[in-house]
Formats: sequence, C-alpha cells, structure tokens
Amino acid sequence: MSSSPSASPTLADWRQPPHQRLAFRQVPAILSTAVVAHDPAQASPLPVAPIDWSAFRVDARGTPLDLDTFLRRTHSDAFVVLRHGRIVGEWWDEGMAPSTSHILMSATKSVVGLLCGVLAGEGRLDMEAPATQYVPEVAHTGYAGATVRQLLDMRADARLDTEDLRRYGAATGWDPVPEGTPREGLHRFLAGLPAREPAHGGPFRYVSANTDLLGWVLERAGGAPLATLLSDRLWRPLGAQHDAALTLDWEGAPRATGGLCSTLHDFARIGQLVLDGGRRDDTQIVPAEWIADIATEGDREAWAAGEFAQAFGRLPMHYRSGWYVLDGEQPLVFAMGIHGQHVFVDAARGLVIAKLSAYPQALDGDATALTLRAVLAMRRFVDAA
Repeated sequence: MSSSPSASPTLADWRQPPHQRLAFRQVPAILSTAVVAHDPAQASPLPVAPIDWSAFRVDARGTPLDLDTFLRRTHSDAFVVLRHGRIVGEWWDEGMAPSTSHILMSATKSVVGLLCGVLAGEGRLDMEAPATQYVPEVAHTGYAGATVRQLLDMRADARLDTEDLRRYGAATGWDPVPEGTPREGLHRFLAGLPAREPAHGGPFRYVSANTDLLGWVLERAGGAPLATLLSDRLWRPLGAQHDAALTLDWEGAPRATGGLCSTLHDFARIGQLVLDGGRRDDTQIVPAEWIADIATEGDREAWAAGEFAQAFGRLPMHYRSGWYVLDGEQPLVFAMGIHGQHVFVDAARGLVIAKLSAYPQALDGDATALTLRAVLAMRRFVDAA
C-alpha cells in the first residue's frame, strides 16, 4: 500500500512528493474551486461484469509485470476498465474509493474539447472565428488572429517568453504568490500579454495558456461560468454519479487547461461518451460528427513536426479537439494529464480504460510509455478473454 505524508498538503507543496498523492484527492481543500454539479436523477451506477485478470502481463524492458505490479510501478491511485459499458476490472489504492474525487490535470483539456463540440453544435461557437470575436480583450496581444480551432488543437502560438510563463504560473492560483507581489488572475494575464509576431496555424505546440483562453471564449459563447456549462452540457446528461470540481484562479476565472477534479468512474464515463459517439441512451450529448472528427480529422503533419512527436516514438498520431489519437485501422483515442492521468478509448473493442495516478514528478516518460504498452496489451488480453 502507498504511504501518505503525516502533514496535510498546502498550496506550497501540493504537487510535490510525498504530498501529491494525498493532495490530488482533496484539491478543494487546498485550492479555490467551483462545483460542476451532477444530477442524481440522471445518475446510475456502472454495471459490473468482471473478468479474470490474473493472466494479464505487460512487458517492462524484458520483465513481465502482472496488473497489480504495473499499477503500483506507475504510481496509480485508481484504475478501471469498461467493456461495452460494463466494469470488467478495477483497482483502488489505499484511501481511494468510488466517491473519491481526483484532479485530472491536462485531461481536462479533452473534456473542454467535448464542451466546444456541444456549443458548436448549438450554433453558439464558431470554431473558425478568431478568438478575439469572443474575447476582444486579447486583440492587442500575441493571440491576435488565432482562431478558436487553433486554440483547441494546440496550433496557436502567442510566442510566450520566459517572463510570460512565470506570470502565467503565478496567475493560475496553483502556487503561493510571493509577499509584496500583486495577485493577477488568468484574464488579466492574458489581456496583458504583449503584441508579438504570431505563429498561428503551424506545427503542434503544447501551450497550456491556449486552453485557459479557450475557457474564457466558452464562457462568453455560452453565457455562463465554465463550471455551469460543464455541468449543464456534459456532467448532468452523461449520468455522472458525483459532483466534479474545477479550480479557480485568484479572481475566480476557471483553470480550463487542467483544473477539473472527478471520480474515477465519472472520468471513465467521459471515455464512454466518446466511445458511444457522443450519445447516452436516447440523448445525443455531443454531436456525433464532432466525435468522428476527433478520430479522423487531425493534422498529422502538424503533429509530426511538433514538439511531442519524438517523445511518442514517432508513432503515427494526431491531436484533435484536446484528444490524442494513435492512428491505424483501429484508432486509440486518449486524454492525458501530467502526473499520470489517462482515459483511453478503443471503439473497435468497446473498450474504455481510465487511470488516475500520482507520479512524483509531473512528467515521467518511462511510466507513461509503460502505461501505453499496458493499454495495448490490454486490447489483446480482452480479445482473448
């Protein structure tokens, strides 16, 4: 079992070992958050149809690992596999339960991408419009000329420099602000960026501030706070069993790029919604064409020329609407966040795999690579089950 620190995590140490494991499970006690409400009347437990995982193995540099060893080696907090909407396997670390909320980090971007699809389908959001159509406050910054689609697909580049990134980190509300330094929220940060020669529409470049600007765009387009939009358009209709939470900055703006906190099963429901083409029972929540677009329409050349291609071993991939896609006859669509947050969707097999983790470091290439190998092994394993 995993050990927990004796002292409660604080704003100063909540993402640092050994505090991160406990902190990721109690974010609303540390950061300012807004509730993403579920609807008990629409919620229903996931049905259970377990299979025997005792024979599962994944290769770790020549050493076969069983499921429990793989999960512990990759600092897992909780893990679930759905097949055709039923739980066929799950695992919980000490202190975790189906009701425990856990931060999703940048997997939040994928949920925001689904919300974009909903608002676009309603005619409230024009994906090809400039972001300044909704947020004119950034018209004189490096974001001038960036479209909503470019923000979502990480092809907007406002050329943030080192000082911009320092200010951005301070504006998120995720770290203490040094005494004597004025607190600046995300909106003021974004509106205060300098005008620079932009590089929009080029290769994939991962800029978290893009999604925080997108959150501002969505609030303007949807006419409500982001937490309310997420609740009304996604969380309630998809049948979430628990409220989620969304972290806020010093001035109440949402951290759209990484602040969503959810239970494991509700995280898996996001994957199930994608697998089911944006539909739950008789209700089309996200337009089916938006879901199909994620799997088929990303710019593969932009990905291949981008900054993540080498880290993924030059696999045939693309990034679309906040989702990563491993291309092929049977694409694997997935969300990913730092410290090991993942949901994988294999539509061909009716398979959803969700994993919450607490890597000691934000990025652990070995653990992420092992997780991807394990998911590919799970695809083969369920085929034989």
